[in-house]
Amino acid sequence: MATSSTNKPLRVAPIWLREAPSARGVDSAWVRELARDCGIEVAAITGPEPFAGLETHLHDRIEDGHLEGFDWYIPERATVSASPDQLHSTVRSIVSVGLPYYRTPPDIPNDGAVRGKIARYAWGRDYHKVLKQRMTRLRERIQERAGRPVEARLLVDTARIVDRAVAGRSGLGWYGKHTCIIVPGHSSWVLLGELLLDLDLEPDVPLDKNCGRCRSCLDRCPTQAIVAPYQLDSTKCISFQTIEQSGSIPRELRPLMRNWVYGCDECQEACPYTGAAQETFDAAFEPASLRNVAPELDWLVSMTEEEFRATYRGTPVPRTKRRGLARNAAIALGNCDDERAVEPLAGALTSHDEALVRGHAAWALSRFPGREARRALEQARARDTDEFVLDEINRALEALPV
Repeated sequence: MATSSTNKPLRVAPIWLREAPSARGVDSAWVRELARDCGIEVAAITGPEPFAGLETHLHDRIEDGHLEGFDWYIPERATVSASPDQLHSTVRSIVSVGLPYYRTPPDIPNDGAVRGKIARYAWGRDYHKVLKQRMTRLRERIQERAGRPVEARLLVDTARIVDRAVAGRSGLGWYGKHTCIIVPGHSSWVLLGELLLDLDLEPDVPLDKNCGRCRSCLDRCPTQAIVAPYQLDSTKCISFQTIEQSGSIPRELRPLMRNWVYGCDECQEACPYTGAAQETFDAAFEPASLRNVAPELDWLVSMTEEEFRATYRGTPVPRTKRRGLARNAAIALGNCDDERAVEPLAGALTSHDEALVRGHAAWALSRFPGREARRALEQARARDTDEFVLDEINRALEALPV
């Protein structure tokens, strides 16, 4: 049997997704119909009972170091997350809801620009706000149908609950080896949320599906962040590094990040079920411009705060801040194997106001073994006073051939 880094046996699939629901409540098909009326394509019901085995799983992930960087995810939070009834004292049922968002990228012009990639979920409006608005309408409709005030709590990635555990047990989808929920007809391209209600509703049955022997997502992950089926080391994940990481990105991961500047879709794109995913044309998730999908890297690495806000306001991208996005762009330029990247990288190393960006630009220049890259590094070493930047410059010069 395979084992983790701490020699704990690995489950074939998460046990809490295979629990049979207890019979309770009244027919709940009307909830799914109301959800669709409110712009929520998929919905399913489960109860508030604790998720068997989930607490142990979460504590193991913390102990194995797979959640380092999420400083707020402490053991106490993991314990509460495994028991939804601790989150809201009157909860009787949980409605797991999802917004599908898969669509093919728009046409990329053949203009010679070296471009980065933004994960699909961040192309349009911030889904947290979109889903919360639609869930609010759904709650109002449920109250109308119930004929009484309904105590409810609306959750969109904002509370001590494990979205995927709820979605799996409710039958909304099933747990893939890449740790995402695979929803029939939509693959894993679904944004999740929950409504905790004080209504007794009949729970849905978990789906009896699994990935079989497929390991496409594990093989495709550039950083091998999926360390085993159903186990993700978040510290290696490109999404974590480009979004949640506020400081320097580990040097060993930088060459593996390709041209992703916000998030990563590699494991989802590799999944065979993506081939059957329906395209979703939801106005809320339509990109306002090409820069919301595939921005020019030379522009990203030098953009002003005003340009950053004007382009990405209202989308999820501001979470990484201008400095984080420019840092990611510097890494992507270093990975592009195009000599045209030297000029914008030299400019960032010389004049960017953020030391974080200058340091990553120095690393990126070490990927271009020419005179111009060496000259830019040597000139910056003579002028820059930041300790982090100087260390990156010295390492870059050592890496370049003499």
